[in-house]
Amino acid sequence: MLAYSTYSEAGGVGKTTTAANLAVAHARAGLKPLVVPLDPQDGNLSRLFGVDEQRTESVDNLVRHMIRRPNGDFDDMIRTVEGVDIVPEHNMLSDLAEYLQREKDQAEAMGEAFGMHAQLLRVLREANVPDKYDVLICDPPATEGPHLYNAIHATRSLVIPIEPSAKGRAAVQGLESLVTGLENQLDVEVGVLAAVPMGFKNTRDQRTILDEINYSIPEVIGERASLMEGCWMQQCSAFRYVQDFRDRERDYELETLAQFDKIARHLEKEVGLEAPSPPEPGDLDHEVVTV
Repeated sequence: MLAYSTYSEAGGVGKTTTAANLAVAHARAGLKPLVVPLDPQDGNLSRLFGVDEQRTESVDNLVRHMIRRPNGDFDDMIRTVEGVDIVPEHNMLSDLAEYLQREKDQAEAMGEAFGMHAQLLRVLREANVPDKYDVLICDPPATEGPHLYNAIHATRSLVIPIEPSAKGRAAVQGLESLVTGLENQLDVEVGVLAAVPMGFKNTRDQRTILDEINYSIPEVIGERASLMEGCWMQQCSAFRYVQDFRDRERDYELETLAQFDKIARHLEKEVGLEAPSPPEPGDLDHEVVTV
């Protein structure tokens, strides 16, 4: 199974839209992806796909499973949109650290072990996710904490959206120390599958910043603010937005869709995963396969 977390230390670089569009790109190729978004803030991946209508209600959710108090089966939480299975975010994620610490204290009082940062991995394994899915994508918030640690513990690999700016450069420079710290703290090896520069305008400074990145860069995505804003407005992926909500096809947007397809193929190749029905990159007539 291909498993990765989309992560950047810098906020607002397109982390969530990257996760969403790569998930759809995997599904377009006939693979079965599961997305586990972990961002407690509004405007997250569940919102992007329009599956967050119950986030304030007293319903079963991922946090309840992570603290061993589920109100139902894991599979019953899943929503499917554009061929992608999603575990919707819930407002209980805002207090995840407190819930996990409370459970840890209670477990230790009973003489039991409770790894605060290994609970998502436990939940996914108990739900047989590695056997049911081809791709697992976690989308944690940019800030360090149990959301990020659980995501990385479960996936062990990162895909890094990068803003080619001074802020993005600082984020990349801090990433290696962060990864080393995560490896030491979680006692796991963390790999970087790819860096994905977003909002590239081909300036001299941006080219210099890209040259400094030591990670694999399968594609460089240009400035697509209008396309990405349209996705949030219509609550869908870029693939569906161009297909269903644009009155005409724009070559530069089709190029961006092709780039998401190519990045997905690159990531699959990195782990030896062969998609059964890969489309021609950017081919909108290639239907999303619902497995």
